[in-house]
Amino acid sequence: MTIERIQPGPIMSAAVVHGDTVYLAGLIAADLDVGTKAQTEQILAKIDELLAAAGSDKSKLVKANIWLTDIGEWSLMNEAWSAWIVPGATPARATVEARLAAAKARVEIMVEAARD
Repeated sequence: MTIERIQPGPIMSAAVVHGDTVYLAGLIAADLDVGTKAQTEQILAKIDELLAAAGSDKSKLVKANIWLTDIGEWSLMNEAWSAWIVPGATPARATVEARLAAAKARVEIMVEAARD
């Protein structure tokens, strides 16, 4: 089985496809000078782009890991998530509080999806 790498870089790829599974790297927002909800919306748009490049979409999500620098902002992140996710196609998901590598990042999201 082949492995396809999307936007490969020197230390990681933005996405990797193996068989019928798409694995996205942990993603943060491009503009880190905005709040948690806006950062989440940016990340979700990036997820849409990467899944499309891999031949999938958010209706095929199977797993999501979400890291917040302040778990008290869970509801702000979840407002963006709930507006974006496909009803009836929600993935298994975990959300935890963690310190992130980029100082101004408030949210990081990593997903896995199926593709047909």
